[in-house]
Amino acid sequence: MALEIERKFLIHGLEWKSAATSCSFLRQGFISIGPEGVVRVRLIDDQGVLTIKGPARGTVRAEYEYEIPARDAAQMLEELCQRPLIEKTRYRVSFGGLLWEVDIFAGENEGLCVAEVELEEEGQQIELPPWVGSEVTGDPRYYNSSLVRNPFSRWRSEKTDR
Repeated sequence: MALEIERKFLIHGLEWKSAATSCSFLRQGFISIGPEGVVRVRLIDDQGVLTIKGPARGTVRAEYEYEIPARDAAQMLEELCQRPLIEKTRYRVSFGGLLWEVDIFAGENEGLCVAEVELEEEGQQIELPPWVGSEVTGDPRYYNSSLVRNPFSRWRSEKTDR
């Protein structure tokens, strides 16, 4: 079984940006969102990806990812996915021997900035970069699938700094 083991943090400041090695623009949508998992379509620059994820159990979840034609991904985003679509720029930043992905959201989730790091095993010890803040790994509000139902622009009390 393919597993995703991931931790997610809010970020503050722009210190991370000078260490970014690359960036991509992502548009993604969800064909299905439910307690048993999600089916997601993503267009990363000009690459299409179909992903099926099981329910999160702490930092671990089943994940199956398949490359699909960009044209198919674009059509699925327009015709099959729930609204709003998730739009974000993803920066890759190396720190502490790991690759961090910093997502700067746009559209209805503008203002939300998070960093994710994928791990080899659950409970793996990591060094936190100075630009990460609160951990939000277990908070379902920060799941991309939740941001479709309740976009960050509708949140009242919690904002993050860029």
